[in-house]
Amino acid sequence: MATNSILNNTLSNTAQRYLGVNFNRVGNSIERVSFGTRINKASDDIAGLAISEALRSDIRALRQGARNLNDGVSLLNVVEGGLNEQAGAVIRIKELATQGASGTIGTFERQTLQLEVSTLVAEIDRIAATTEFNGKTLLDGTLSKSVQVSRQLSIQIGINGQDASRINLNTELDQAASNSSKLGLRNLSITSQEGALSAITQSDEALNALNDSRGKAGAVQNRFSKALGTLGVSIESLTAADSTIRDADIAEEIAILTRNQIVASASVTMVGQSNLTSQNLLSIL
Repeated sequence: MATNSILNNTLSNTAQRYLGVNFNRVGNSIERVSFGTRINKASDDIAGLAISEALRSDIRALRQGARNLNDGVSLLNVVEGGLNEQAGAVIRIKELATQGASGTIGTFERQTLQLEVSTLVAEIDRIAATTEFNGKTLLDGTLSKSVQVSRQLSIQIGINGQDASRINLNTELDQAASNSSKLGLRNLSITSQEGALSAITQSDEALNALNDSRGKAGAVQNRFSKALGTLGVSIESLTAADSTIRDADIAEEIAILTRNQIVASASVTMVGQSNLTSQNLLSIL
């Protein structure tokens, strides 16, 4: 049992030590209630902090992956828009070729129709050369499988550097150059009835190729939509896990804070009492 002397107030020293401990507990409780988190520094829970930080890292990476996917959707929308415009031009070419294939019009009329056909073919080439997203051309063969691997376009959606964490658009789309040469429209001529008949077939083949490319773009868009949903579920699950580890139970923490404040207040009183005891001893002497 601690005893007092005139030169050494043991009771006061002990009371002051516990007062400091209780004030620290009050400070920790106030910190937890103020921030709403149970772990605010490593000393609160070393293992819990490590797990929580790893979860937060994954959550941030997955959220960025979702943003990357949205950028990918925007890119595919640009691809779809370019292909749609080209398809419209091919449909008009077929319409003109059908008109030129009729025996009811003469050479002069076919030459006039050819002027529009040539303009449409030039527009198809312009679209192929200029359709781009953030400086990356999309319809000039850049998204083909045959492109060098280091130049292929991938969308990072996962939390690590493995192939499963990326979607390779070159592999998924395999979008060959969508110009008049690749579509078989480069030397299209409807200045004769025979040429117009041939142009109808060529237009059909070109339209089929464009529709195939549009179908692939649509399929990849659907995959991106599914991937976004999956990422959302993963983010929600990891956020819930992090909350379980890191967040404080506010009701419990307020109860603990109240208890610690009462104990700290009692400690202040005991320090005063212990000092008063020493004064009483001195008065006796």
